Amino acid sequence: MLKTIKRLLSPSPTPAEPEVPVEHSTLVDAQLSGWFRNESGELFEGFPIRAEDSVLDIGCGDGAFTQFCANQGAEIICADIDGAKIAALEARLKSSAARAVIPLVTDADPIPLEDGRVNKIVAMEVLEHVADPAKFMSELVRVAKPGCQFLLTVPDPLAESVQKPLAPASYFEHPNHIRIFERDDFEQLVLDAGLVIERKTSYGFFWSMWWFFFWSCKQDLSEPWHPLLRSWGNTWSTLLSMPDGLRVKKALDEAMPKSQAIIARKPSE
Repeated sequence: MLKTIKRLLSPSPTPAEPEVPVEHSTLVDAQLSGWFRNESGELFEGFPIRAEDSVLDIGCGDGAFTQFCANQGAEIICADIDGAKIAALEARLKSSAARAVIPLVTDADPIPLEDGRVNKIVAMEVLEHVADPAKFMSELVRVAKPGCQFLLTVPDPLAESVQKPLAPASYFEHPNHIRIFERDDFEQLVLDAGLVIERKTSYGFFWSMWWFFFWSCKQDLSEPWHPLLRSWGNTWSTLLSMPDGLRVKKALDEAMPKSQAIIARKPSE
């Protein structure tokens, strides 16, 4: 979901109807949901990144989360199955504040790292693609130091159930979303891996609706964006600017979130 933020650019606004760029709408919504807290160095509320951290971003894609962690000066291990994305991200991070950048092209079976290598692990919208989630989680725990903090997200089942009849069949086939995690099942997966859950939350009504509209527009995931998607970004920005906007956002995020998130920790030995 958030991995597309950097690509969400709208065409230039017209004088008759000024538009808020789609990228701006998505970033504002993400920040209001607790993401990208530059003032505190938190990638997500409750998940701070420090210069002394070693961060594994597994399934990093285009690297929006990786870039934030790099900006905090941490050691970055960016891992993805797509070699082209890793190469592009590595080149971009060379000019960042990261104290080290280690690129990995891997399917995470196994992760080519030694035991207890990192103290922060980010796995955003990855588990729904994985054939054996328990085995994948076991690998993450293996490379984690005692006390390592995990940030894990998966799509919420309600939004997925609405999206299923709208999206092409391939969207719910390998290598895309091959499973839908019920909320209790997601939590149990984390607990069964031996982790202690620190926080569980959900967010992203804006994105739930964005994807419903996206499938109706019959376009690729690239600009120029269909007028429907631009209008939705404009509508959401207008809502957030209203005196009661944040309260409405909170209620809608709870009613139909796009994603569920868990912050967890590997017990200290």
